[in-house]
Amino acid sequence: MPKKSLYRIKNWKTYNAALVSRGSLTIWISADARKGWLHQGTQQQGHPLLFSAAAIETALTIRAIYRLPLRQTEGFLLSIFDLLRSPLPVPDYTTLCRRAQDLAVNLPRWGNDEPLQLVIDSSGLKVYGEGEWLVKMHGKTKYRAWRKIHLAVNALTREIEAEALAGPAAKDANFVAPMLAQIDAPISRAALDTAYDHHAVHALLAERGAVALIPPRKVAKINRHGNCAGPPTQRDEIIRAIRRSGRARWKRDSGYHMRSLAENAMYRQKTIFGANLRNRRFQNQQTEFSIRCRAQNIMTHLGMPESVKVA
Repeated sequence: MPKKSLYRIKNWKTYNAALVSRGSLTIWISADARKGWLHQGTQQQGHPLLFSAAAIETALTIRAIYRLPLRQTEGFLLSIFDLLRSPLPVPDYTTLCRRAQDLAVNLPRWGNDEPLQLVIDSSGLKVYGEGEWLVKMHGKTKYRAWRKIHLAVNALTREIEAEALAGPAAKDANFVAPMLAQIDAPISRAALDTAYDHHAVHALLAERGAVALIPPRKVAKINRHGNCAGPPTQRDEIIRAIRRSGRARWKRDSGYHMRSLAENAMYRQKTIFGANLRNRRFQNQQTEFSIRCRAQNIMTHLGMPESVKVA
């Protein structure tokens, strides 16, 4: 059995400082957030808005970072503002729950002129229900539920470029178009797993000028043969390459293994914020997941490890 490769972090000092900074309240409750804490725009009909969208976003980010229920989030902010001797009010838990339903969350991204190298993957988050032991003892229960999450990650900067939340029965290929619509930058290539092997996905990436690195299903067949009028598709060329040299060789030569960075982003997401969604309503779950992705990008901006393979 071959030995596992060893890696060494060469920027440990700066990366360690970045890990420490993730817990700093000055990152999550900045001076700009306090300046724009109160709503200053046009008012809606009915009950007037007291807090700005930035205030609600900040409070929900604090909740996600420290894994607090809504009531404890309110109490946490009250104590922080009391220590700061700040006269600003704090949104109560019902306001946070109500405003989260239609809160627009923007992902912070670094500016980069280079075309993106995207890696896309999906995973699942639990919503509510009994634990694993009870399910093992008594079988599946109707109260268990989970959501499927999709991430499009920049392979160079490790930032999350797009995200989507769906039900457990949703097909992965159906969420490529919504995620690509969130990305304005040019895309050079995109690596996705076999679950995204559909002609529509290849067509969407071809429209963006991206090289699709998607391993086809084992029963996949060539769509356009040599006697066809049109040029061969990217999927056809992948099938031909796999038939010539094998699937493992194609993955290595094409650079498909960069898709592991998406799995790493999923692992970071669940390690930092947990594998459960706290909200019950789907609209609030979407906001909760977007808040997590936004906070994960901020943590990425603070610093990431630079690993080198040990000879």
